Amino acid sequence: MARSPFPIPFGWFQVAWANELEIGGVKPLKYFGKDLVLWRAEDNSVHVQDAFCPHLGAHLGHGGKVVNCEIACPFHGWRFDEEGKNTLIPYSERTNRKGKLTTYPTIERNGLIMAWYHPDGIEPTWEIPVVPEFNDPENFTEMMTRTYEVAAPWQDLAENGVDAAHFRYVHNTETVPELVSYDTDGPIARMKSLQKFPTPRGIVDGKIDSDSYGPGFSVVHFSGIVDTTLMGCNVPISANECEMRFSFTVRSFGDAALDSTVGEAFVAEVDRQALEDKPIWQNKAYLARPALADTDGPFTPFRKWASQFYAEGVVETAEVYPPDRSYPADDLGLSASQKYGSAPIA
Repeated sequence: MARSPFPIPFGWFQVAWANELEIGGVKPLKYFGKDLVLWRAEDNSVHVQDAFCPHLGAHLGHGGKVVNCEIACPFHGWRFDEEGKNTLIPYSERTNRKGKLTTYPTIERNGLIMAWYHPDGIEPTWEIPVVPEFNDPENFTEMMTRTYEVAAPWQDLAENGVDAAHFRYVHNTETVPELVSYDTDGPIARMKSLQKFPTPRGIVDGKIDSDSYGPGFSVVHFSGIVDTTLMGCNVPISANECEMRFSFTVRSFGDAALDSTVGEAFVAEVDRQALEDKPIWQNKAYLARPALADTDGPFTPFRKWASQFYAEGVVETAEVYPPDRSYPADDLGLSASQKYGSAPIA
């Protein structure tokens, strides 16, 4: 039985943080069900290409060298430019026009390196916005990051956002959050909600505004406890396995020590929620036609929006798609919400 009916979605996906790759740097990657190489040219541009040299199959991410604005194969020194064209065979006076690397459109924005994937090689059909908070060091803290590997398809992870009730029962918010609005416009989905957060000082009213740009990039604004912006990036390793990358920045109080304390505390709480979600995602089945409550979130509009990102389409041949094995949950201890809030399940 398949784990899900979903192929790998197309869109923009984060493959690294910008500070992970210096000029001349080369990194092996494994995303989109493919072996890839990420490299930064001498002119500071970044590139993602298929990793295996078309000559005799060496992996350019393991020992490949950047020479000016080209990458050289560690096996026989063949060079390839940013378009993937073979530009030099050092022991021949000719190049090989058929020996070309598949190249993925790549951008560096908001401190992230993002690559565009489409199984048919179609060029990008939407843009990733500049996020002001991640480009304003005077008013917002340095970026804080977290990474998670999740054995589940990206859609199960993304569906969490519209599942308001789970925040009460998995994350111990004081009440089920109130969904204010959910709207879609092409590849963009926007959601606004109100939540009550248990804290040592009592219940704090909070707002969460989330904007998604395709399956791989979301900007989430939290307010109430402290103004925090999160860039949430789901990157498909394969059709049924994701890497989830979080990048946070918090509004500065003008005091470095206070910024660090407050920011790290809020990030720790969101990080905790991701770790609470992980065993749910990995052990849940995908249900083609779930039995929903009348007060559940906008699952049907979300699924309709998500369906546009599968170039091959989605063919549901079963009602239930169970996980292939069990994934035990880690003991996380008590969260801040559990310490200061009421128990959702008596």
